[in-house]
Amino acid sequence: MSTYLRAREISQEPVVTLAGEDVARIKDVVFDPMRGSITCFTLSGRGLLAGPLKRALLWKKVHALGPDAVMIRDEDSLEEDDEAARERIEAPGGGSVIGARVMTEEGSALGTITDVIIETSGTPKVIGYEVGPTARTGQTVFLPVIRPKSVSEEMMVVPACTADFTAGDPAGLPAAAEGLRRRLEQEA
Repeated sequence: MSTYLRAREISQEPVVTLAGEDVARIKDVVFDPMRGSITCFTLSGRGLLAGPLKRALLWKKVHALGPDAVMIRDEDSLEEDDEAARERIEAPGGGSVIGARVMTEEGSALGTITDVIIETSGTPKVIGYEVGPTARTGQTVFLPVIRPKSVSEEMMVVPACTADFTAGDPAGLPAAAEGLRRRLEQEA
């Protein structure tokens, strides 16, 4: 059974070793928006007054991503510095997509990204975006992630037919993605 989490639900989750030691908190989820794969997490310290840690957690070092914690083998799973996270954030298409406008390649605005939806069964992957209401629809929708044309912190340009495959909730994203995938294959 698939479980879907919003990126904001993962932020502030504890990072816990298999020995039960709470070693950090998730600050940000860093992912490749063109591929939909999670690459790493930036971290903050434990406690209310703790600031960012200058360490990162690469996805390949995660033992499990659960609804209540990110599990790692031991504290050695954390990178000694946050260089890996900075490299991924500074790469083309890196950075935050929260607040970016979604536009079809034909110039139709679909809304503004308010969150990233992650499927946690198997290898976690980004499966879609929660997109805030546009003046045209007045509704929040969920868009599948398939072959965006371009991605920046300000704008995501998607194939025109993406607007035809939205979902009303995260659980509807797999069906919307399958429909979009089929349409894109027909149009290719």
